Order: sequence, then structure tokens, then C-alpha cells
Amino acid sequence: MPLHQQVYDGYREAILRGDLRPGQRIPSSRELASEIQISRFPVLHAYAQLLAEGYFESQVGSGTFISAKLPEEMMSSARNANGREAALSGRRTVSRRTMLYPHFEWDAHLRGWGAFGVHQPAFDQFPFQIWSSLVSRHSRNPHASAIHNINPLGSERFRQEICAYLRTSRAVKCDPAQIMVVSGSQQALDITARVLLDPGDSVLVEEPGYVLEKTLLAASGCRLKLVPVDNEGMNVTHGVRLYRGAKAAFVTPSHHYPLGSTMSAARRLLLLNWAQTSGAWIIEDDYDSEYRFDTRPIASLQGLDVNSRVIYIGTFSKILFPSLRIGYIVIPRDLVDHFMSVRFAMDIFPPYLYQEVLADFMSLGLFGQHIRKMRQVYNTRRSTLIDCLQTEFGDKLHVHGAAAGMHVTVTLPDGFDDHAIAARAARDRLWLLPLTPTYAGWKPRNGFVLGFGSTANEQIPPAVKRMRSIIFG
Repeated sequence: MPLHQQVYDGYREAILRGDLRPGQRIPSSRELASEIQISRFPVLHAYAQLLAEGYFESQVGSGTFISAKLPEEMMSSARNANGREAALSGRRTVSRRTMLYPHFEWDAHLRGWGAFGVHQPAFDQFPFQIWSSLVSRHSRNPHASAIHNINPLGSERFRQEICAYLRTSRAVKCDPAQIMVVSGSQQALDITARVLLDPGDSVLVEEPGYVLEKTLLAASGCRLKLVPVDNEGMNVTHGVRLYRGAKAAFVTPSHHYPLGSTMSAARRLLLLNWAQTSGAWIIEDDYDSEYRFDTRPIASLQGLDVNSRVIYIGTFSKILFPSLRIGYIVIPRDLVDHFMSVRFAMDIFPPYLYQEVLADFMSLGLFGQHIRKMRQVYNTRRSTLIDCLQTEFGDKLHVHGAAAGMHVTVTLPDGFDDHAIAARAARDRLWLLPLTPTYAGWKPRNGFVLGFGSTANEQIPPAVKRMRSIIFG
């Protein structure tokens, strides 16, 4: 086949398969000819034909691009000439473990940006100009040691800053050699489960509780033992009495998700005593303890532990912004080598750039300054939300967890369907996160988790009025 025809066919088929998308820039004829080592003339001939047929478009001074006018429905790598899904032959087996994960489906209509969106901080209050200058500085002049720092624990300078912060703010007992930097609390939970648990092990989890934690543990082959949560946190007496052989307990003692309760001192000591006497582990997820409004932040459970039975997990996503994807684990000294072995096999070590930026952000005092500022902002928004809920709903809704964090939870009377209400609210751009999915076995309660971090104070009253109209008509 002539060379120009080969080039033409290659591009045309790639466009129709969807491998090349509308608006995508393609190499110049000179670049392509040099790359595939042929004369430029066949390439020019093929490009001219593709331009004539409308597959390419040329923009003076910018180059040649895949035409933006091509209909998307004609471009798909998975469809045959009839527009149907192509049949794939042969067995296509996947692991049994994969089937333990629930089907991933991004519920876009329930997860938009705006009023009551959960896990959405106030981006307009973040010092992006300062942050950008720090990112630029480390991108332009990176330290050679940071670029070549293949350490599963992460940057030592960053770990020193984390350690200093945890000692003073969270009463965590640690040194930098015990801290592992990870890509958020989900990876922290995954590594911890791989190190401490075997398939078939029983673990205590909060009910209701964090859905992705339960998903991860179930997919690891663990047997979930659901322990109810009340105003004092996990009911430890109930859990240890019914499930004596459990290997670990996963808890959010400072601010339970989603109900917002704080584990009492008596239950904390009882849980620590159970872990010591039974040889079990406690995994403390301290996901948003920085924001407590009526009292000082509650000290960590790990700080009470005298037998190194607690693995402490924290994240910067709630404080700064979610896409940062940086968290950490505080590991008992005798387990550090085991955690490093698992981490090295998973992804070797964490990316360095944002570690260096965050180390500067903390050492310059900007991190603490941002937390203090946001504590005031969120306190104002929280108070407004609670007052508006009381005004609009009275005793028709029960508010939970208003003392801390970036969300409150409300429970509905019997007879309501939180999923259906959330879907209706989303059409009105209110993002009500249903409460029922956080339950795995006990009788679920209908309600919503309402974030207030990203909602401006003046937007809260009208949003609550719209919420009332949607729920009660």
C-alpha cells in the first residue's frame, strides 16, 4: 500500500475508533515524517486528503487538529459498524475478590458543587497565591535529595513538621521515624489492613460508619462486626462482649462519621484495655478533628495508649483541599518495617513535590494560621445552619454532631425516603447526601449529611428554605 495511503488510513481509523478526539493537536507533517522516517511528501499528501474530507482542520499559527465538528456518536473504540457493543470472544474472568467491591457508579446528580456538599472546604478562603509561589519555587529549584528520595515513609523534613503538629495539636506520641506519608486516608486504611489482617479475621466497625472503610475491609476478606454508635461513640461494651475474638477495631473517636459524636473517656479506656488484653489493634481515623467549635479539640486516642496498640491515621484533604491527596499514618515502632515492606511493594514511595510544599507551608506558620482562620469561618456557617434548621423544621428534624467538623447530620421521621428526596433536591442544586448508605446491617435511619464548608453564610438561609420545601412539599 502506498505510504500516503497508510498514513491516511491510520489517522482515519484512529479517529473513528475514538483514539484521537475532536480538538486534539496532531504532529506537523515535518514532525511525523521525521518520527516514522519517511519522506515528507507522502505525509503532506495524506494530510491534504484528511483536511479535504473534514477529519482535520488547520488553524493558522497554531497547527493542525482533529476536526471539532466530527459527531461524537460516530467515534467510539468499543462499537462496531452497527453501533452495537462489539462481542469479545473467550473467557474474561476476574478475581472473586473483585466481586466483593460494589459497582462503582459516579452519582453526578447527587455530588455537585454548592449548598450542603459534603467534604467541600471553603476554597475561596485558601491562600492559593502563597501556595502557588511555594509550588513554583520547588518546581523551579528542587532539592536533589528530594527528587531522588526513595523512602517508603516519605520526606523526612515533611514528617518532622507533621510530627511537631501532631504533638502540640493532637497530643499524639510520635517521632518522625514512625510517620508514613500516604495518598489520603483510604490508602492508609488499605496498607494497615494488609499489614495487620488476614482473610477471615473479625474486625469491629462503627454502625453507621464510613462506607469506603467497610468496603475495603470486606474486600480484604475480613468479617465485619457491626457495633452501634450512640452519643458516646462506639458502644465498646457491646462490641467486646459479642465479638471477643476480633483482631482490630476501626473507630473515629474524636468526631464520628457520620453522626458526629465523640467517644467518651470511659469508652476510650475500655477500648484500649480490650486491645491490650486480647492482643488486638485499634485503628484511629482522625479525619477532621481540627475543627471543634465549643471546646478545645479533643485529644487523640493514641495519646492515651501506653502499649502501642493504636495506629493513627490523619489527612490534609479536609483542611486544605481534597485533590491534594496527602495523608499520614503514625505507626507503632515495632510495626514500621512491616508497613514499609507493604508500602514499597504497592507504590514504592509517595511523590515528593507537595510534601516539600507542605513542609514549607507548615514551617512558615501558614498551616496553623489557615486552621485558625477556617475555624472561625466554619463556626459562623455552622451556627447559621443550625439556627436555620431550627427555624424551618423545629422538632421535625433531629440534628446530630453539631459540635465539630464540616458537616452536621439530620435524621428524618419514619416514612421518608432519603434517596428519593436527595434526587429531587439535586435537580434544584441542593446536594443532600443520604444517610442510609452508611448503615450496613442495623435498621438504617433516613436522613442527610449536610456539609457547610463551601456554602457562603448568606446562601444558607434560602438553601434551608428550599430544602424544607423539597422534603415536606
